[in-house]
Amino acid sequence: MKQPRHIKLPRAFFERPTLEVAPDILGKYLVYHSPEGKLSARIVEVEAYIGRDDPACHASKGLTPRTRPMFGPAGFTYVYFVYGMYHCLNLVTEPEGTPAALLVRAAEPDEGQSVMGRHSPGKDGTELLSGPGKLCRSFGLTADQNSLDLAGDTIYIEDRQCKVENVGQSRRVGIRVGVDRPWRFFDVDSQAVSQAR
Repeated sequence: MKQPRHIKLPRAFFERPTLEVAPDILGKYLVYHSPEGKLSARIVEVEAYIGRDDPACHASKGLTPRTRPMFGPAGFTYVYFVYGMYHCLNLVTEPEGTPAALLVRAAEPDEGQSVMGRHSPGKDGTELLSGPGKLCRSFGLTADQNSLDLAGDTIYIEDRQCKVENVGQSRRVGIRVGVDRPWRFFDVDSQAVSQAR
């Protein structure tokens, strides 16, 4: 039986408009070669943050040491610390100089679930990665993984030909400004989605 092809997404995938990348990245796999072994998970929920005129986007405050990855070339990670307790993984999109990124909100665990479980005691199955903070904690992602090249070999996105049949779209959640923009995309059929559909 022929094995399905696993194709690492090229930088060109991320250089497109963010609202085109967002639904396309659902069903793709986040792969991280951590110090404890290979981890992977199927992405089922993302949110778009686009440009200086998006009040919920960190880039709305301009170029700072924190936001520098968003202003750089597409296809890099942007990992930030929020509420003094959570890291959040973002994937930089659009051409260099156009600050935008996708927040990875939720995923379904695949490879390395025992490692994820050690990072998130008491969580398993769809609970492991059902939120941006949970995802980073379970994967062991911190500011040390900020500005990593998604075209490299440490962390990347892989196409495993897993199509999402029902893509949902809604307003973004967990923010106080820019709440009217329907820039949250998710797999309607996934139990790992972080918020009510």
